[in-house]
Amino acid sequence: MSMTILSVAALAALIAGLYGLARRRVSFSVRVVLGLVLGILYGLALRWGHGPGTPGLSTTIDWVNIVGSGYVTLLQMLVMPLVFVSILAAFTRLELTQNVGKVSALILALLVGTTAVAAGVGIGAAAAFDLVAFDIEPGEAEQARAERLEQTFSDLGPRTLPQQIRELLPGNPFLDLTGARRTSTTAVVIFSALLGLAYLGVQRRNEEAARTFAGLVDALYEVVLGLVRIVIRLTPYGVLAIMGRVAATSDYRAIWQLGKFVGASYVALAVVFVIHLLLLAAGGISPLTYVRRALPVLTFAFSSRSSAATLPLNVRVQHEELGVPRGIANLAGSFGLSIGQNGCAGVYPAMLAFMIAPTVGIDPMTPGFIAQVIAVVALSSFGVAGVGGGATFAAILVLSLLNLPVGLAGLLISVEPLIDMGRTAVNVSGAMIAGQLTARMTGQLDRDAGSPGSRPLPVDAAQA
Repeated sequence: MSMTILSVAALAALIAGLYGLARRRVSFSVRVVLGLVLGILYGLALRWGHGPGTPGLSTTIDWVNIVGSGYVTLLQMLVMPLVFVSILAAFTRLELTQNVGKVSALILALLVGTTAVAAGVGIGAAAAFDLVAFDIEPGEAEQARAERLEQTFSDLGPRTLPQQIRELLPGNPFLDLTGARRTSTTAVVIFSALLGLAYLGVQRRNEEAARTFAGLVDALYEVVLGLVRIVIRLTPYGVLAIMGRVAATSDYRAIWQLGKFVGASYVALAVVFVIHLLLLAAGGISPLTYVRRALPVLTFAFSSRSSAATLPLNVRVQHEELGVPRGIANLAGSFGLSIGQNGCAGVYPAMLAFMIAPTVGIDPMTPGFIAQVIAVVALSSFGVAGVGGGATFAAILVLSLLNLPVGLAGLLISVEPLIDMGRTAVNVSGAMIAGQLTARMTGQLDRDAGSPGSRPLPVDAAQA
């Protein structure tokens, strides 16, 4: 017990240190990265002090999760209210009017297109590292996971593309506002946009009613945005605790045994991220500026493993730091939660398909199979949940459509958390560049945003 008290006290001291840096006006980005580094060191110290898998470590992690998991829960609390009110406010403030169809089409094309490219990269990485499912020896946990995945597939059943598209529609918007379905975020986006279009119609017929509604939406938007600012200020502390838990509880033996797959995954994810930067450069946008300003967002996505939890930070940085209009930023961030996730729905399922194909007598290097995998990955990238586990769902869907055994995806359970960190960061990056490039192509990108002469960030404006 004394060791647990000492460990919790050490966490409190680290949090106090980060708070002190905030009081000294140290930048938000620096504090997030510092929280990441300190979290890793803290987690390794916990592992060494308690011993891996001990009851003392488990008890300590329960206390650490109050900060880490608690922060993620608060961010998830914001997702649906933020998506709903932000997109609706974009209509009442005339940020999305006649061009909403064009903007949505561009965002979707970029998300799905980059996911197809990511699938090709995943196949290339698997081939370069000579990855084959035969080489992975399952333990008891992996075999149990494989059986659960087979059961999950049998419960889900095969889904056609029209069925996937239909699931995006908001049959019950009140249910979707609770986040009950995997496609709830996209359904809320569609419902909010339809409500916004209805408002534009009312504005032409009854200006007084429209003004009353717009005033209500604006007031609600400001309150929700204030709540977002409060929660985002906690990011350095949340990152510290999350990384502490990861470093203390990771199965390093399994990571070592499956090191080749882990290495291939991160090489593929790094290549996809470089492609993101090249796309920005091709659009006349500075990749270095993007990396510098998006770093806190990508750092949190990496540590939290949740695109949904990252949404408030994603939208704020797109708008205030990268010059994307708020309406486009909200659409790109919201669509990116469940459509075209480059890491989870692109790289990962493609790598698994390449690895598993030889187990059923298919040559994964044939052009026909490669083209089939890329097409299936792109088309099935609708409706992937933006939370931990979304990659598994995407893998089940892709493997089933390719008539490959889905249970073999369970062989990688031991390294899933480690790889999922990188995948989530790439997912969020894909959504952010979709917003930037869409704003650039529609002539709405503010290149002066985030410059020294622009308004300060809300998260740094009130450090206390």
